[in-house]
Amino acid sequence: MEIQKTFSQTNLIKLSIILISFSVILLSLHSFGQTSSNTTAEIQSLNQSILALENRTADYPSAAVPSWLDTGSNAWMLTAATFVGLQSVPGVALYYAGLSKKKYAVNSALMVFYAFAAVLVVWMIAGYNAGFGHPALFSINGYGILGYPIPAWLGHYEASQTIFGPTGTPVDIPTSTYIFFQFVFAAITPVLLAGGVLERMNFKAWMIFVPFWSLLVYSPVAYWLFAGGWLNQLGAVDFSGGYVIHVDAGVGALAAALAIGPRLASERKLEAHSLPLVLAGAGLIWLGWDGFNGGDPGGATIDAAIAVLNTNIATAVSAITWMLMDMAFFKKPTLVGATSGAITGLVAITPAAGYINGWEAMLIGIASGSIPWLSLYKFEPRLKVDDTLGVFSTHGIAGILGGLLTGVFADPNVTKYVLPGLTGALYGNWYQLGIQAAAAAIVFVYDFGVTFGLLKLIGMFIPLQAPPDTLAIGDYAMHGEVAYSELLATLPESQVKKEEIEEEAAEEKEDPDKKKSK
Repeated sequence: MEIQKTFSQTNLIKLSIILISFSVILLSLHSFGQTSSNTTAEIQSLNQSILALENRTADYPSAAVPSWLDTGSNAWMLTAATFVGLQSVPGVALYYAGLSKKKYAVNSALMVFYAFAAVLVVWMIAGYNAGFGHPALFSINGYGILGYPIPAWLGHYEASQTIFGPTGTPVDIPTSTYIFFQFVFAAITPVLLAGGVLERMNFKAWMIFVPFWSLLVYSPVAYWLFAGGWLNQLGAVDFSGGYVIHVDAGVGALAAALAIGPRLASERKLEAHSLPLVLAGAGLIWLGWDGFNGGDPGGATIDAAIAVLNTNIATAVSAITWMLMDMAFFKKPTLVGATSGAITGLVAITPAAGYINGWEAMLIGIASGSIPWLSLYKFEPRLKVDDTLGVFSTHGIAGILGGLLTGVFADPNVTKYVLPGLTGALYGNWYQLGIQAAAAAIVFVYDFGVTFGLLKLIGMFIPLQAPPDTLAIGDYAMHGEVAYSELLATLPESQVKKEEIEEEAAEEKEDPDKKKSK
């Protein structure tokens, strides 16, 4: 009886547990639909917390480190963007100031400095979304032509994941990082163009020209070849700006030089006044290019490392090749020549950096140290256009050369890390060379036409070239300051008196009683 009683109690307990469990299951099933969304949110929050712990970012609010963010890539992209910014300021500013005549050093540097600042303003107002916006404002049969030219400054937009171009390409970094990274590319393009019109352009005309040119030329071409627009959709590639930046700058410099007219007859010769400035600027440009090409994959990837290595290989070979060309034709190697060769190497490798291998980078270096040299000294003089620093040859020709060789050398063993399926003519894909040539021609014609037309339009309201008496003096007449104090002693007496009269007039305007006392 005792055993039976114990058995009955045990069964009763088991039955109670079963009933309770069954009730819980029924209640759970009943409320599942109402709580599933909450459960999903809790799981996502848990995943973000785990990711934050893995990335050692647990001290930040969870919103600061969302699941899509790759903190390593974000860190590299911000660093790369800063490297590219340093190429312009102070890199190109020093380089152009050193290559200019002493009396134009301030003007040359200030043209660069202004362009860098002006492009950032127009970039935030309309340039970024015109060049990278998603979706497209204007497309033809699905081929993206232009993004929306609207502001890019809203907080929730800057904090969101980067989504750009007509096809909505995602990148695992914040939009704010991508806006800044693409800005420094947009800024350096008119900065480089300035080299074609130094030592004579009216600075006020330059102030008007830069923002409009960036919006009308740079942003559309960037959409076509950087953001997945119609030329990309047809198969053309430009790894980091051989066409978008350097053909734009080089061809724009040629068109601008033609529209503005030549320098004073007595000044149509390159007279680098400070080789230390040239070397300092060239060094910043060279090493800054690691961010230029290394940042293009959008993160800290294998292809970023390959691009950086190829960049330096081509640059070194190109600098030496240019020096050898100088020695063969001019009998002496020069610092200006060596830095010019380094620049053309950097330019030519840019469209190919992440698509080719090391020995192909060397071949591009040989080509970029010789063909732009021939263009600068044998071809450009026949054009009868006063391109002050030879920007058309060193950037335009070198950029076209690099873009075409990309169509030849694109190596599937490298492109698999960034654009699987891309191959060049050397690997059997002759179409790639053809579309690269077509893209170069399209960018050339568009850039030249818009640049020339824009400057002629500006010239209807303001002189494009500074007056001869201003050019005779240089920086002091243009900006009221000089790079070297000894230049003050060379100023004409009339200019000194003019400055004294203007100062007295300004003082009297501030203090009318001063004139009466005199």
